[in-house]
Amino acid sequence: MYIHLKMSLLKKYRSLPVQAKASIWFLICAFLQKGISVLTTPIFTRLLTAAEYGQFNVFNSWLSILQIFISLNLSFGVYAQGLVKFSEDRYVFSSSMQGLSSILSVFWTIIYILFHNQWNELFGLNTLQMLSMLILIWTTQIFNFWAAEQRVLYKYKNLVILTLIVSIAKPVLGILFIEVATDKVTARIISLMLVEVVCFLGLFISQMRRGHTFFNKAYWKYALLFNIPLVPHYLSQTVLNSADRIMISNMISDNAAGIYSLAYSLALIMTLFNTSLMQTISPWMFQKIKEKRVNDISSIAYITLIVIAGANLLLIALAPEAVAFFAPEEYYDAIWVIPPVAMSVFFMYCYDLFAKFAFYYDKTVFVMIGSVIGAILNIVLNYIFIGMFGYRAAGYTTLVCYIIFSIGHYIFMNIVCDKCCDGIHPYNIKIILGISSIFIVCGFALLFTYYNRWLRYSVLVGFVAIGLLFRKKVIKYCKKILIIRKG
Repeated sequence: MYIHLKMSLLKKYRSLPVQAKASIWFLICAFLQKGISVLTTPIFTRLLTAAEYGQFNVFNSWLSILQIFISLNLSFGVYAQGLVKFSEDRYVFSSSMQGLSSILSVFWTIIYILFHNQWNELFGLNTLQMLSMLILIWTTQIFNFWAAEQRVLYKYKNLVILTLIVSIAKPVLGILFIEVATDKVTARIISLMLVEVVCFLGLFISQMRRGHTFFNKAYWKYALLFNIPLVPHYLSQTVLNSADRIMISNMISDNAAGIYSLAYSLALIMTLFNTSLMQTISPWMFQKIKEKRVNDISSIAYITLIVIAGANLLLIALAPEAVAFFAPEEYYDAIWVIPPVAMSVFFMYCYDLFAKFAFYYDKTVFVMIGSVIGAILNIVLNYIFIGMFGYRAAGYTTLVCYIIFSIGHYIFMNIVCDKCCDGIHPYNIKIILGISSIFIVCGFALLFTYYNRWLRYSVLVGFVAIGLLFRKKVIKYCKKILIIRKG
């Protein structure tokens, strides 16, 4: 029976169109990158002290912010769009983008070297860490250019292989370097940089050889004019995700930043579910918007919201066990941060559902306004409440900001729908509020069960029982989503 089932699945897989196969494997790539990183977290939280773990995560936070200024995120939307728009000249476009990215990296490296003492003091990093960061920004762009090209061409095999190699090599080399180094944080950073240089430099050479073009005035101008206006949006999104760790490190301690970083990282595992579901329904949503059948979207959207809510409630319920597994006892206080950050993940998904309309109709100014307001509010609230209540407050400011972020994009969505969808609004606000309110109440209720283990376990048993009781409906809704993917 097992062999028959295996053959049946293989037959179905082989019958899939290349686009569907590529979609499956690209999702596997995302899980490989995040999954291996998560699985190795218990190792690094034990090799590094909470303060060292905090310093490393502050480095990552600065990395995510500075790469926007240095690279302008050229490997994001503009590159994927350009590969399609200039498909007949794809190789030249790709090599010219690599050239532009390299020039930007060299320019900012010179600026750093000229004033390195001032930059080191500003970011709280040493020269070796800063130079490694600059190289990482360049090599990450190299990989992103190549990976985007693979996705557009549905060439998933090489992408999966390279992703697997890099995802394994980074923690393995990191462990070896940390074991022999005295400065363990710098050792971890250098290990990441070396893996990327070795694995990604060949991709740069390959794309440059095919295109034979370092500078192309038309393509450079096109990319800069497209992406520079989006920098505030990219920066705001990154600040919203990273500013809290930097502020906790500066306002309290690296130790507190380490504990908060662990909680934040565990909670953001749930974004994999966000990505998976959104990748499944996004093409379908855009098609419905194109056909002016936006009323069809709501029923599936409500189902996915309930799925995301359920997944995050499960993480909140198991937070004490998750922290105990992923880190030693000194990190245990992280359990109190996971609930609000996990609830934020739910509202990240809400925002994405609403923002689809602004993206489809090229009303990106609404996206930018929402992102900038959210980022500024996050910094202000962090400054006020971290100082008053400590690092735990950052989890709640994140939740508040994403709730406001979602509300803002809901309002913008309705404005876009009034102008472009004949005034038809896709969602019933009462249903959205009902799902969101129940989710928040359940999330905070679970948080209070942390004081009583047996009460929490009883609630978990209740969740399982409800799931079994309504399993037919759950299966029915899952089939609806799968039908959308097939379509």
